[in-house]
Amino acid sequence: MSELVCKTLDHDATDMLIDKWLEHRNDAYWEWFQGVRERKHASNTLRSQVIVWNKGEFVPENIFSRTVDTGRLIPLDRTWTTHVYHHRSMQDRKLSMMPVVFTMLPELMLLRGMHDHGCDDVYIIVTDMKRQEMDDATDYFKLVCRYAYGGRTCKPSIESQIQYDHMRLSHTLLKQRRTPCFPQIDLAFRAILYEKRPPFIILFSHQTTSYSQILFTHPLFVPAEDIFFDFPSGCPNPCCNDDCEMIRFPRRGIEGAAILSIKRRGRYGRKVKVKEMCNWIDCNVCFNEEAQRDAESSEGSQSSADSADTSTTNGLVCSKCRLVKYCSPEHQRKDWDEHRRVCAKPAVS
Repeated sequence: MSELVCKTLDHDATDMLIDKWLEHRNDAYWEWFQGVRERKHASNTLRSQVIVWNKGEFVPENIFSRTVDTGRLIPLDRTWTTHVYHHRSMQDRKLSMMPVVFTMLPELMLLRGMHDHGCDDVYIIVTDMKRQEMDDATDYFKLVCRYAYGGRTCKPSIESQIQYDHMRLSHTLLKQRRTPCFPQIDLAFRAILYEKRPPFIILFSHQTTSYSQILFTHPLFVPAEDIFFDFPSGCPNPCCNDDCEMIRFPRRGIEGAAILSIKRRGRYGRKVKVKEMCNWIDCNVCFNEEAQRDAESSEGSQSSADSADTSTTNGLVCSKCRLVKYCSPEHQRKDWDEHRRVCAKPAVS
């Protein structure tokens, strides 16, 4: 019998949590978003990651994010379905999984906003691992994904190292009576990674002395350092520092992120492709030539890799904000009801 049970929180539950989060606004996150608003966007951010809040009150529909897969500028009000895998004892005690999502809601909103496709479902595995155990589990999954993902054969020395690390983690968690056990965490993690191919997976810890780890499946999906360098640590202690972060959100970009080096071939998935598309959500026109080649030799979310039947053209840049492109004046008019909430002149260089 599996120790893990999956609890699914739908879009309505996410909406309710967002409303609750806005009602009990955390000052640290509010100040960070206010800083984003004051910084203003530059005129050369057409292709780079950007968070923009130019108009209106502090609500997700007024804060926009550049998607890393299509280059569109979309609001943070797009919700998602959360799949929370937890030990069955929590279900027996009738513990709700909503606090798990609520704890890292601003991080999830931003990560969801970075993806046009492939992020409608978020996967969280709830553990009670302490800080060192979480570090060791992160290193283990990095090793597995680099050398053994998708049933690939690896060198005997690497295979021995994987087995040793697995046994060590299993023994440590069993000795400390951690739940769920590590073999169950390992099986669930690999199954999600192989079957769902999400942009990221979260190992959540409800230990007060630990942190929750976000593991990204491609460097492209990591938040940019120049935007998130001062992002709050999530710790409620006003005297906290980087070491007491509750959620390990990569504020130093790729350098500080946990990235799984996944190399897939054939049936194990397609490679990630970068596209720059018309900002009208229902349009498949692609402007850049990068859609014809791979962004990296690694693979991440399949949904962002699907090339659809897109055509290539130069595009029309919004003359006011210079943040988005359109394939035609018609699509620009269709997108105006949404784009008007963010359209403003860029900061003067």
